Amino acid sequence: MDVVTVGHILTDIRIRTDEFATPDKESRVIEMKYGPGGSAANSAIASVKLGKRAVVLGKVGMDDFGKLALESIMREGVDISSVKIKVGGRTGFTLVIINANGDIIMYGYKGVAEEYSPEELDKNAIKGAKHLHVASLRLDTAKSALEVAKDSGLMTTFDPGRRLSKLGISAFNEIMPYTDYLLLNIKELEMLTGTTDISRGFEKISEAGCKNVIVKMGGRGAIYKGEEGEIRVKAFKVSAIDTTGAGDAFASGFFVALLYGASVEEALLFASATAALKVTTLGAQLKHRLEDVIKFLEDRGYKLSFI
Repeated sequence: MDVVTVGHILTDIRIRTDEFATPDKESRVIEMKYGPGGSAANSAIASVKLGKRAVVLGKVGMDDFGKLALESIMREGVDISSVKIKVGGRTGFTLVIINANGDIIMYGYKGVAEEYSPEELDKNAIKGAKHLHVASLRLDTAKSALEVAKDSGLMTTFDPGRRLSKLGISAFNEIMPYTDYLLLNIKELEMLTGTTDISRGFEKISEAGCKNVIVKMGGRGAIYKGEEGEIRVKAFKVSAIDTTGAGDAFASGFFVALLYGASVEEALLFASATAALKVTTLGAQLKHRLEDVIKFLEDRGYKLSFI
């Protein structure tokens, strides 16, 4: 495999409505869809869409949601053979409600995804890949996966998400040295480092052992700071329909570009384009393929040197 992703595998329940309901008020459901979710699943699917072979590691229950998630992920071409299935366990899900303005409310239940332990990791699957991406995964399992990857010579990325970032930088001291690239949004950077000063936040993460940090800022683009200096990329202007999963698409675009041989600056540009295309469609997964991202960039005057 080219890519192994480790983290949550969930089912998404997506509801479109004219307006959000308020207490004692009912809102009309325009559309409802079920599909796979969770950052590990989203990133694995995006990796395949972008031309790489991917395996996902995580845990689901032996229930309808688990079956739905795994069947959908498998149809996308992702290897699910190492996913753990718990008899009697409940698969996590996310209820996503989108109003006519594109605003989103989400309710999450992680289920057995949070039970995925270091002992359950398929270490051979990690060793057989070229890149490891860890997303929103409990810290002990994240640490174990990253250690195996670095000991095996893999490149690594880690996107801890908001819930883990709240734990603060000290909780990540044993993880940062195994992380080649840490990906955060601006709020997560502040929660993780305890400062609203971006430069100071970068310094704290570097002191903890991770030398390359990428901060995703939505419509304001992204900032990288690390061994290649400081690089900023702008966000592409598109008509956004659904922003869920944009961060996962960005992460996948970034590390897939690096696997193709891109420089960090080119990878950031490719990641920004991938995220821009993601938000133009409904659902948490990237719908576009490698050739779509290339055309998107070429139409805007960018020529990629690595593909």
